Amino acid sequence: MRSRDLFDLTWEEAGESFDEADFVVLPTGSLEQHSIHLPLSVDIVRADNLTDELVEAAPEHDLDLLRLPTLPFGYAEHHMNYPGTVTLDADTYHDVIVQIGASMAAHGAKRLLLVNCHGGNIEPLRLAADRIERDHDLATHFVHWTDHARDLLEEEFGEGWGHAGQYETSQIELFRPDLVREEKKEPQVRRAIYETKTRRYFDDITEQGGLGDPTASDPEFLAAVVEETTHRILRSLVSDMEQY
Repeated sequence: MRSRDLFDLTWEEAGESFDEADFVVLPTGSLEQHSIHLPLSVDIVRADNLTDELVEAAPEHDLDLLRLPTLPFGYAEHHMNYPGTVTLDADTYHDVIVQIGASMAAHGAKRLLLVNCHGGNIEPLRLAADRIERDHDLATHFVHWTDHARDLLEEEFGEGWGHAGQYETSQIELFRPDLVREEKKEPQVRRAIYETKTRRYFDDITEQGGLGDPTASDPEFLAAVVEETTHRILRSLVSDMEQY
């Protein structure tokens, strides 16, 4: 069986795969701080593994997914006060996504699926998806992965489980437990909770760099969430395809 990862293929195999694939999938992450117990690569690890789950489960829904390499850099200016974070400005990031979409359109891709694992990417990704549709006539779908699992996460973790909290800590413990600094897991100290003011940088609102309580992580629960959410997303793709 041919790999469903584009970077494993020759150009001849890639051409055949574009013909076969229902969607070309672009995983999007970010290289940025995730408190003192998780690595900078959290969103990249999540994007890699969660899209791998989608590709593997796709045949159960009569879908064929061809995956691009994960884009490791995103829009993360709000984390730049922490060493190691790398950011593209919003316009550059938007343009990169549009140019990737244009490349896929040129190669005959049927549809593009943007699977995002970093909150800062959402707005430029949505704008880029619109541009790809309008300028390159390539059907483009956008999935912010966490949105499709939000009800399950809130039922288990309540509120405030976001950046580097129990949710993301659980995912890294599930996929790459070797990257978690267990001795540094601690409840995150919130500096401010604004109702109307936008934050300039993430250290305006948190001391260690995260939110929530990483000590309440549960990778076994997250494994079940990943399985359920994978199938939710695939069912949504099938439903959307049937409407056009």
